[in-house]
Amino acid sequence: MYAIIDDGGRQYKVQEGQVLDVDIRDLPEGTDTVEFDKVLFVGVGSDSKIGAPLVAGAKVLAKVQGEIKAPKIDNLHFIRRKGHITHKGHRQQYLRVKIEQIIS
Repeated sequence: MYAIIDDGGRQYKVQEGQVLDVDIRDLPEGTDTVEFDKVLFVGVGSDSKIGAPLVAGAKVLAKVQGEIKAPKIDNLHFIRRKGHITHKGHRQQYLRVKIEQIIS
């Protein structure tokens, strides 16, 4: 069974046991689970449920594994013959979760 969830303006296809990187969020201290309640699709084959826009009563439970950083993205701005170089970098932060249960 799999589900399609909406989180942070993006849609993810998830299955139980899958490890997923989502946008970082402020969680209270000691929180080790995250609940995704915007489920657009759940099931497989003839047992599937399609939401309009969301599936009523469906949710996905995930366990937090930690915070990670994506690889660095470099932005280099160079103007020739002027001696001008600007270098900026960015590392996006993500929350790594493991999908524990899909409730339909």
